[in-house]
Amino acid sequence: MIKFFAGAAIALMASTAAFAQEEPTSPFTVTGSAALVSDYRFRGVSQTDEEMAIQGGFTVSHESGAYAGVWGSNLSGWGTFGGANMELDLVAGYAVSVGDATIDVGLTWYMYPGGADKTDFAEPYIKVSGMAGPVKLLAGVAYAPKQEALGKVYFTGQNYVDVADGIDTPDDPGDKEDNLYLWGDVSGGIPETPITLKGHLGFSSGNSGLGPNGTSVAPTGEYWDWLIGADVAVGPVTLGVAYVDTSISWDDSRYLQPNFSSTKTGKAIAGPQVVFSASVAF
Repeated sequence: MIKFFAGAAIALMASTAAFAQEEPTSPFTVTGSAALVSDYRFRGVSQTDEEMAIQGGFTVSHESGAYAGVWGSNLSGWGTFGGANMELDLVAGYAVSVGDATIDVGLTWYMYPGGADKTDFAEPYIKVSGMAGPVKLLAGVAYAPKQEALGKVYFTGQNYVDVADGIDTPDDPGDKEDNLYLWGDVSGGIPETPITLKGHLGFSSGNSGLGPNGTSVAPTGEYWDWLIGADVAVGPVTLGVAYVDTSISWDDSRYLQPNFSSTKTGKAIAGPQVVFSASVAF
């Protein structure tokens, strides 16, 4: 009898192991991240009044290369974002390997929940990335076609303030503009260390005024932004530091005031800044 039960148990374990081995793997992969940053800089411009931000998101990818995700961050300052205090991005695209390179084509839908009417906009993009020895290179183009959210509704920051106070009307209500962003990224690890060095250079061309939410993707029409920094892996946490700056001078952005400055100090929100971050990926 003991031999019978022992044999049955062995047979049951064997069949269970065989079933586990035969169980198909899912074609979908879910990844995500969460971060705490000392300042949320979007293309070099502070989106949080030079204060801290909590950010996070996740992406669902299919083995075919298709993917979709969501990402969010708190907001503050910069014309009050038409009343919104959050950015929520919906992303979908398709990435495919071609030789040693990866081509990624997709679209980002920028949403500002609770903000002024017609502040959300869509921006298609294409990215090409690959390795050059130990260095990762990426080049990208994002072009947002003409949309009201990108329009030159207010020619000056003062007009936006006067409209909010009920003593003026928008300079060009309903105007539609487009926006082009070109950028390149480079990163590479230092051998036998947990440190990765990184750099970024971007160029914006678009509306030189303010849109419905009192902001603009390209505040002065055309400008450059850049970043140089480093990340260090400490267990599951990545700590980062980066020097961020733009080509926007105080004189360039004078007509955008009082929007384009810190609500606390009046300091420019596109000037040089050292940004710290702590993030986890899963």
